[in-house]
Amino acid sequence: MPSPTSGFVRHRRSKRVHATFTAFEADLLRSLAAQLVELLHNESAVTAVDRDPLEALLDFSGPTTAPEDPVLQRLFPNAYREDPEAAGEFRRFTEGALRDGKARAAATIIDTLDEAGLPPEPSDDELTIDVELDQETALVWLRSFTDLRLALGTRLGVEEGDEDHWYSLPDEDPAAQAHHIYEWLGFLQETLVQALA
Repeated sequence: MPSPTSGFVRHRRSKRVHATFTAFEADLLRSLAAQLVELLHNESAVTAVDRDPLEALLDFSGPTTAPEDPVLQRLFPNAYREDPEAAGEFRRFTEGALRDGKARAAATIIDTLDEAGLPPEPSDDELTIDVELDQETALVWLRSFTDLRLALGTRLGVEEGDEDHWYSLPDEDPAAQAHHIYEWLGFLQETLVQALA
């Protein structure tokens, strides 16, 4: 499990934010982001990467029904709950681009960690990864943290006010460990918000 870190802080003389992760923490973040990218591309509505940009921009052949996966349902809720036809039309025009945007945001986390020196399979327990983000990249990370927490929270069945349930689980319970990661992501998100304020 990730240990509490200092989270994100702002450099005094610049608008950049900084965080230091253990190799385990950085690898965990990379893995979570990669799983989200895979999920986003696992169903239809994904724009092919080798398509002409103008063709992709004018393509409104996205899905008209809600995704089957509960996480994707939370990431892409129906825009019009009382009007299935309008919801389908809205989804057809927007979901493909929304998926691509969320996948690109998660990929930014992966790329940033790789560029910061995270090896493909970290084995050095003493290794730390220093991440420095400009304002634009930090906002991308922030959006992706929201998606990651929503995905993990949906998988776990997290509900408002259910903290007592999670804290009552033994530490070795896999669900408790996953919830700890969920809370850690929330901590990173909160410190990033504060660093950007």
